[in-house]
Amino acid sequence: MSALRVVPAYRHGRERLYVCRPDGSNVAWYDRAAGRVNLLGEDSRDDVLEALRPFLTGPVTVGPPPVPTPAELARLTLHPDDDLAPNRPGEALLVALDRDPGPAHRLRPDPRRRALAAEEAVGTAVDALEGAGWHTLHSIALPGGDRIHHLLLGPGGLFALHALYARKARVLVADPMVTVGRREAEPLLRRLRAVADRASYALTAEVRPVLALAGPADVTVAVPPRTVRILQDTELTGLARLGAVLKPADVEALHAMARDRNTWGRV
Repeated sequence: MSALRVVPAYRHGRERLYVCRPDGSNVAWYDRAAGRVNLLGEDSRDDVLEALRPFLTGPVTVGPPPVPTPAELARLTLHPDDDLAPNRPGEALLVALDRDPGPAHRLRPDPRRRALAAEEAVGTAVDALEGAGWHTLHSIALPGGDRIHHLLLGPGGLFALHALYARKARVLVADPMVTVGRREAEPLLRRLRAVADRASYALTAEVRPVLALAGPADVTVAVPPRTVRILQDTELTGLARLGAVLKPADVEALHAMARDRNTWGRV
């Protein structure tokens, strides 16, 4: 076989090294994270391994690409316009601010920018769980104007997170009311439960609500609220330590369903 080239690339945040012929066609790829060399033809095995030899780290499995799971096939057939996976934290707010930035000078900060800062902080925290069997989806619009700020799916279950800006403020939680600093109290926990119930209906699986506080100075919870977790953004990675209640195949199937925009049109 003619000399092969090794070309690095990234797919879904993971590095792959593609082995290509001089004409650019692929004959194999090496997935570092999985420790696997996927061959598109067995007759090229020796040449592929020789080309990859400087890049291989530790033992590797060599063979044909694994058969896609039903969840992977569903993702492959999903139209890009219906795929929610590319959504950024605060996607809806980013779009709104881009369309209408508001006046350049105003007496009070634009509340949308504070809300965006909260969603970005919480989004960064839950995105850190990716790659350990967890998936996150951001800014899922629901009929009627509601929105799931972040949906976290993993072995420990499904969580609908609502990000709340509380930078250097005192937060008082008295179910269902939440008070941030000197702002007026609002029945936020009631809304969180309703959104989580809608998500449970859409996915036919239990989705638990989480109030994620971004940067509070102090948090007081009068009585532990029913069904709702109250966490600071710095505590969210602790969700990964919850006991496993879902099998990996179930997590993948639910993620494939949740990332389809059409899933949420019936709730």
